[in-house]
This record gives sequence, C-alpha cells and structure tokens, in this order.
Amino acid sequence: MARLPRLVIPGHAHLLIQRAIDRQPIFEDAQDLELLTEVLRLALVDEQVQLHAYALRTQELLLLATPAQPQSLARLMQTIGRRYVGAFNRKHGRSGTLWNGRFHAAPVEPGEPLLATMAWMEQEGEPGAASSAAHHLGSCRDPLVTDPPAYWSLGNTPFAREAAWRERLSHGSSSAQDARLRRAARGGWALGSAGFISVAGASGRPAAPRAPGRPARCNASH
Repeated sequence: MARLPRLVIPGHAHLLIQRAIDRQPIFEDAQDLELLTEVLRLALVDEQVQLHAYALRTQELLLLATPAQPQSLARLMQTIGRRYVGAFNRKHGRSGTLWNGRFHAAPVEPGEPLLATMAWMEQEGEPGAASSAAHHLGSCRDPLVTDPPAYWSLGNTPFAREAAWRERLSHGSSSAQDARLRRAARGGWALGSAGFISVAGASGRPAAPRAPGRPARCNASH
C-alpha cells in the first residue's frame, strides 16, 4: 500500500515527533542542547512556523507547532537536520543521520485537545532534557514559544494562567494518552472532535483510521 501523504493544515497546530535512530542520543551535553535550541529558533523564523510547546529529549524531539504553509513543517525539520546534524556529527566524530526515518505529525484541534497535547508534552521528563514547561509555569520567558489562544484563555493574568497550568500538569498523563497521541502522529490522524476530524479530512486525505472490518459492499448496477 502506498504511503499516505502527511496531513498538514496551515494555521492549525500539529504534534510532531522525530525519533532518534538506533537509540543514538540526539544531544550528549549542554553545548549540544544549546546548539539544537538555537537551530530550532532560527528555523522557526525562516520557515514561518509558530512553536507552542516542545520537549527536546535525548531519544526524541516533540514539537507542537503551527505552520503558515503546507510545506512549512517539512522544511522546518529539513532545516534542523541540515544545520544541526552536521555540526553534531563533526563534534562527535560520527556520520549519517540522527533520525529514525521521517518525522510523524498529526493536526490538533484548538482548545482542549491542544491543551491536553501541550500538557502531555511538558510532563516531567528525563534529567538534562529541555521543554517549554518553565515558560508556561512562569519561571522564564522562552523566545522559542508563541502561546496559543487556548493557553491565554486559562486566565486573565499571567499569574492565573500559570497557576492553572501548574494545576493541570500536577495531574500527570496516562499510558493510554501517551499511546493515543503517538498512534495519531504515526498515522497522521487528526486529534480532536468528530467535527474537527471531518473538516481535516475534507482535502481527500483520510484524517482518521478506517473502522475495522471489511468495507461496505457496493451495489452492482445493471
């Protein structure tokens, strides 16, 4: 079966997951992480992508990003690979890609589905990793991040929004949610309500997996 094209909806947030190849660390020290962060910052500007949340982990990159154009996400990841991987390889005496194939992406409905995806991404991760959690909790201002309207709706003041976000993160995430989000990204399936999924699939590219079972039999014409 031919591989489906990515489902990209300009102006909507997308969950992006890029895994490392063969358990190769994506960064090995603080200098690597600093370079990766700077490369990401510049690539976001160059490719007209807004970043709402992220988690840079040793085995994977997680991004929640809104593209301006249909090809913006692909160009973003290509730019990161071109600028970062070469420098990483030269520093650490290696060659070849860091990535385990193509990145995965899933459109995310605004509102609660977007907030749930942000919170999953910003849950406490591994030591030495970087994420946008500190930004949304008010510990710092992160130049990578553009807050989405759903985050602004959490309160009328920064303190109220940060408190609401702290409360949300305190609940953690479930293994079922982790599996659901990763499955959607792998398949390129839209995350959200039935209405959003219907709109996302209007281009003709399926926005949700087909229901199990055989397709309905067509009526033969005579």
